[in-house]
Amino acid sequence: MRNVQVLLRENVADLGMIGDVVPVAPGYARNYLLPKKIAIAATPENVKMMERRRVRYLASVEARAAEVEERIAALGRVRLVTSEKADETGSLYGSVSVQGIAELLAEKGFQIDERDIRLEESIKSVGEHEVPIHIHGEHYASVQLVVEASH
Repeated sequence: MRNVQVLLRENVADLGMIGDVVPVAPGYARNYLLPKKIAIAATPENVKMMERRRVRYLASVEARAAEVEERIAALGRVRLVTSEKADETGSLYGSVSVQGIAELLAEKGFQIDERDIRLEESIKSVGEHEVPIHIHGEHYASVQLVVEASH
């Protein structure tokens, strides 16, 4: 069977972006893309309409990317300092958890969800630690955390 041309109304992984005219199997178009309104028929009128929508979409993507980069840069300049009880070797009696890091970030004016703080495990030693924070998609920021010993 011949493929049919459809115009994508949404981004579809491994197929295309908003506004792309793509060839797909007739069954895929008829049974999935068209009923779910992910795609529409690739008529000249629809192509014109989707071009305008695609321009708006790309502008919003660029604005979001600029916002993400700005947030990464702002978090990259943050240095958190906390004082925890530790023994002579520098091992903490407790640990610094993601909840503690989120509270320290909130004190600095950054509202970060605990799920976005990506520690492999809680911090259990004195010193400088790099804390990865998920921002958006594949974008991460790094925050410096300094753990000082209090006796």
